[in-house]
Amino acid sequence: MSRHHPPETALHGPTSGARRRTALAALCALALALTVAITGAPAAHAAAPVRVMPLGDSITGGPGCWRAVLWDRLQRNGFTDVDFVGTLAGGGCGMNGWDGDNEGHGGYQATGIADQNQLPGWLAATHPDVVLMHLGTNDVWNNQPTATILAAFGKLVDQMRADNPNIKVLVAQIIPMTPSGCSWCPTGVSALNAAIPAWAAGKSTAQSPVTVVDQFSGFDTAVDTSDGVHPDDSGFQKMSDRWYPALTPLLGGTTPADTTPPSVPAGLRVSVNCSMVVTLNWSPSTDNVAVTGYDVFRLTNGSPLTVVGTTTATTFTDRLNGLAQYQVRARDAAGNTSALTAPVSALPPPCPPPDTQPPTTPGTPTASATSATSTTLTWASSTDNIGIAGYEIHRASGATGGTFTQVGASTAGTFTDTGLAPGSTYRYQVRARDAAGNVSSFSPAVTVTTMSGGGCTAALTLQTGWGGGYVMQPNTVTNTGSAAISGWTVTFTLPAGHVLTGSWNATVSVSGQTVTARGIAGQNATIAAGSSTTWGFQASRPNGDTAVPTAAACGTP
Repeated sequence: MSRHHPPETALHGPTSGARRRTALAALCALALALTVAITGAPAAHAAAPVRVMPLGDSITGGPGCWRAVLWDRLQRNGFTDVDFVGTLAGGGCGMNGWDGDNEGHGGYQATGIADQNQLPGWLAATHPDVVLMHLGTNDVWNNQPTATILAAFGKLVDQMRADNPNIKVLVAQIIPMTPSGCSWCPTGVSALNAAIPAWAAGKSTAQSPVTVVDQFSGFDTAVDTSDGVHPDDSGFQKMSDRWYPALTPLLGGTTPADTTPPSVPAGLRVSVNCSMVVTLNWSPSTDNVAVTGYDVFRLTNGSPLTVVGTTTATTFTDRLNGLAQYQVRARDAAGNTSALTAPVSALPPPCPPPDTQPPTTPGTPTASATSATSTTLTWASSTDNIGIAGYEIHRASGATGGTFTQVGASTAGTFTDTGLAPGSTYRYQVRARDAAGNVSSFSPAVTVTTMSGGGCTAALTLQTGWGGGYVMQPNTVTNTGSAAISGWTVTFTLPAGHVLTGSWNATVSVSGQTVTARGIAGQNATIAAGSSTTWGFQASRPNGDTAVPTAAACGTP
């Protein structure tokens, strides 16, 4: 290990930078949980996994999350026969499920690794087929001459070929750096990068090619690093995007035609309602071809950042359980992905206390229009501190005993129960409920007896009407049975505001708006099978009201 490098604190940056780097860390979840169909999958794969060694300093190893992003993209695009190798494991990122093996040694210089012959031991332990080498940052920081750095590069390549004559080397033109206290660093990086292509051309062979990967162009230390040296989330994404097209041909694939990632989704915002439903919205990304979707990540209660879903829209919903942060990235059909958005936090909103107050008890139901098989119930409405959501109607058979069970629901103060047995007695009670699920006490019960079955029908006929009233006759009662009936009962409901003022050929009673008409014994109560009788009534109504009763039920007591 070289003794000539800046202090470790300068190399690894402030704690806030580490947090920014680890925000990307859980991309590993994609390798296992995110299945995306991608065009341009590799044409063929090696018979055995291709062993790839990421070689470098802290930009590669600590945390070096570009390796996680690259691994994820390789897996999603079908390059599953890849083995990242190295004597170091993980390298931070707080991730699980990805291959973190590497040779990223924080603070190391290429010249120190070469001078101290450290690489042969790493090679003997791992035997890579491909090396991704990003070295020289610490050499430049220590003001090593470009020629000295390139000589070290040459010795390292010779050592790689001694371990594997067919080794493929991808050497980076390193990312820019602008650390405080190193005025020579920017020009030193530029000088090294300018010399690398010619050095690589002279060192490359057909058996063991050395390929230059431009990691410098388009990399901005102001937005792509946490401290002027070490990449942040967008920097990791850019490094992965540069390694990928150079690496895939060495894995049996072809160089992707489209290597341009989408733009980062803009304006990520989050809202949480009182039901703890999280809604994410963002502005659409752009792409040189087309954006095909978005991956949504969540970090909850200190657990790793995990993909929780994908969408083709610019909105996503989730359920909040504790505190959470969300990030989103865009992807295109070639598998290029944008950097993650900055995280947004989802917090439970200030909500009113839960509603535990039940509604008031509904009024006692009243029955009307009771026939042999149905009855209509009405009741006085309940009140609630928030609002009534509806009513439950419960029924029991018989005048006493039995068990009440729910037979219906209504959002208004009325309900018609059908399918009843003729000549049977039932009891009904009602209770209210609100949107929070609170229920009132049951109302007092009402007893209803259906008419006996014997087969009769009733029809109401309007004879004449005027502004303040009307006459309905002949109202017909027909025996539809096969035997004579000795009595009949017709019930119907008058419209609101209508008042019965007279009747004939029937005994008529009124309860509220319910009218009951019965046959008169010795006159028309008895009706032969298939025969009919008639009766009539007169009623008043408010001026301008043209309504009349239209439906009536008939029973044979």
